Amino acid sequence: MAAVDEDALRQRMAEVMRAMDDKGLNRGTSGNVSARCGEAMLVTPSGVPAARLTADQMVLVQPDGSTAPGSLKPSSEWRMHQGLLDRRPDVGAVVHCHSRYATILACAGKPIPAMHYMVAVSGGSSVPVAPYATFGSSELARIVVETLDGRYATLMANHGQIVAAPNLDFALAIAEEIEEQAAVYWGTLAIGGPSLLGEDEMNHILQRFQSYGQGR
Repeated sequence: MAAVDEDALRQRMAEVMRAMDDKGLNRGTSGNVSARCGEAMLVTPSGVPAARLTADQMVLVQPDGSTAPGSLKPSSEWRMHQGLLDRRPDVGAVVHCHSRYATILACAGKPIPAMHYMVAVSGGSSVPVAPYATFGSSELARIVVETLDGRYATLMANHGQIVAAPNLDFALAIAEEIEEQAAVYWGTLAIGGPSLLGEDEMNHILQRFQSYGQGR
């Protein structure tokens, strides 16, 4: 990857982190973002609020997990990001956030069912919940990769949500929609629960989504 591309990627990562704050998907120092950068990975640094993030603070993590001398400490979740990028050649970026309604459902252990056709933006007919493991652990990285199983998004038990997508803009858009679907599902639970769409209809919607819009 050319240096100019890496510079643009670093800048966009900082913008995505600030956008998550602006959209209410994150707050404080929670959440993190990564992007494929040649054979390596760029990931947000640990403990830096989004409002203070700059492009040069993004941490380049090599395939062996090493970083350049003098760089900031990478996000505590870097193993999870690297695991997804290693196992998913279709993925170019990962967005992880603690958005309110997705986190409520994650803490309750409730996957988002097929209650609305837009649930299919997750890449499946529902949004599952990855079992709990301590943040930053190799075990959490393994569990998240396995739970996604080709999907774009999953909830993370007692934690939040994560999206793995072809690029940063697509990943951010999915994370925003997952939060909306989580809020809608939470609302339906307060009035007796949702009316679910059938499996055949969700499969049809997933096929339609493959050619929807202007491409990625």
